[in-house]
Amino acid sequence: MPRRFDHLDDVWPAGLGRRLGAMLYDAFLVAAIWLLVTVAHVMVVRFGFGLQAEAVGTGWLQRGTLQLLLLASGFGFFAFCWRRGGMTLGMQAWRLRVQTEDGRPISLGQSLVRYVVAWLSCAAFGLGYLWVLFDAERRSWPDIVSGTRTVVLPK
Repeated sequence: MPRRFDHLDDVWPAGLGRRLGAMLYDAFLVAAIWLLVTVAHVMVVRFGFGLQAEAVGTGWLQRGTLQLLLLASGFGFFAFCWRRGGMTLGMQAWRLRVQTEDGRPISLGQSLVRYVVAWLSCAAFGLGYLWVLFDAERRSWPDIVSGTRTVVLPK
């Protein structure tokens, strides 16, 4: 059974400002990861398959595999951080943590649900995160659907 986090009575639901701040920090980290993944993909396609420079990125298979790698690497980053300590580097800077409703680290399945619903929340013009302003418990769509909470940690 996974351990419970400490200081459960000292946390409170995260507001929109902190969430957006952490998202901005994490966006820079994910962009760096995506840059490395893209460079590795281009090198494999170019040199591993011996394609000319003009042919790199032209086929649907090349674009499709790159897009899948980008989505998978983004999920890998968030799932690793959320499962390990409940927070990404951006969340650490803003003192946020993702946890289950009873204060435990989230599961891999919950991480996947959070990741997918986070993309949908952004695709809906951010409405999934603006929902924090209307929900009595300050939950976003990823929180609601995955059965998790995003909380602020004490100093």
